[in-house]
Amino acid sequence: MGYWFPWSTSDMLICCLLPLLAFGQLIAQETDFSDYQQPLPGSDLFIDMVAIQGGVFKMGSPADEKGRRTDEGPQVDVRVAPFWIGKYEISWDIYEYFIYESGDPTVAQESALQDVDGITRPTPPYLDMTMGMGKEGKPAIAMTHYNAIQFCRWLYTRTGVFYRLPTEAEWEYACRAGAETAFFFGDNGDDLGDYAWYAANSEGKTHVIGTKKPNAWGLYDMLGNVCEWTFDQYAPTSYKQWGKVEPIDNPVNPPVELYPHAVRGGSFQDEAENLRSAARAYSDPSWKELDPQTPKSNWWFPFTPFVGLRIVRPAVQPSPAEIEAYYTIEPIPEY
Repeated sequence: MGYWFPWSTSDMLICCLLPLLAFGQLIAQETDFSDYQQPLPGSDLFIDMVAIQGGVFKMGSPADEKGRRTDEGPQVDVRVAPFWIGKYEISWDIYEYFIYESGDPTVAQESALQDVDGITRPTPPYLDMTMGMGKEGKPAIAMTHYNAIQFCRWLYTRTGVFYRLPTEAEWEYACRAGAETAFFFGDNGDDLGDYAWYAANSEGKTHVIGTKKPNAWGLYDMLGNVCEWTFDQYAPTSYKQWGKVEPIDNPVNPPVELYPHAVRGGSFQDEAENLRSAARAYSDPSWKELDPQTPKSNWWFPFTPFVGLRIVRPAVQPSPAEIEAYYTIEPIPEY
């Protein structure tokens, strides 16, 4: 297995995370592995999920790719197990249902169901987290990595289905949709405006999800609009450390530190080279510099209009104990 733990981690954490993140290599016979819609109980909301068959792909970029950075290599052959992934980035209407439970920001948090406590329930946003860009149909933004994982936990408590953040490997595999070119549609960035909202066409703001062309696997806004959280702790030498035996099975760098965590896809603020399928970015303490709270929030960044999320469901649901190990994390104090 191609797992690498860049920081000292207890044996208990390793034992809990490895089976959970390996996902299994086979889809259970009773599972209908096809696209579906996940309804959110108590609302008329749903999340579109797309079935992604497992396979092997080249992760990272070749040395001669225009705009390439050193943390994108060396290229490695990676095997990814089957999973579902969100057809779209999570929108504000869905995310606010998590924040306020009723879906109505005017209803007090006390109306939330009792099984979501103060640790797993986000504090209400203390600023206009849309940064004036609006919410209707647009991607939710400015949540922390911890916040994104707890959103997945909330989905599990409401649906009984295990959802989580994609690993970097899963994200890139889904984004490429079988392509080995710089962008999933080819090497020439001239066509990027057909597929993505980015610096050249966004007018400095997010846009309604799903309004550009999808990739070959039917996924929208994988490039641009907002960059997307992955589960992984970012490390610039990840691909060198995953091992020499290829293909590497389901690689992941479990997060054990507050910063940095890997984000993918580029945003409405980025130039074309940052939207390449292999391009990597990461969180930074500067994202919290404007936080007016003391201590700083575990839930929100005060000025990151460029980061959102997309969810994944593994083809084989882990055991309840493994699921609890994934979701039950203590927030790391801000520094």
